[in-house]
Amino acid sequence: MTLVERIKAPIPKFFKVLRTVGIVLAAVGGAILASPVVLPAAVVTVGGYMVVAGSVASTVAQTTVDGEKTNLPNPSNE
Repeated sequence: MTLVERIKAPIPKFFKVLRTVGIVLAAVGGAILASPVVLPAAVVTVGGYMVVAGSVASTVAQTTVDGEKTNLPNPSNE
């Protein structure tokens, strides 16, 4: 299965929620980093970590595949 097929395949419900949470986390972190107000260094650092964590979480969640809906072989049954 190629990466494009994996991204287009159906996603399990839990990972849809995780993807949404990751997107929100990345957006909040981006808003903190782009804030025109001078913020303490610790807050800006946390904002950067939020962007990275949210991006990774949403990317991993997007590439999961619901094997029951895609008719993929189940490796545990082989």
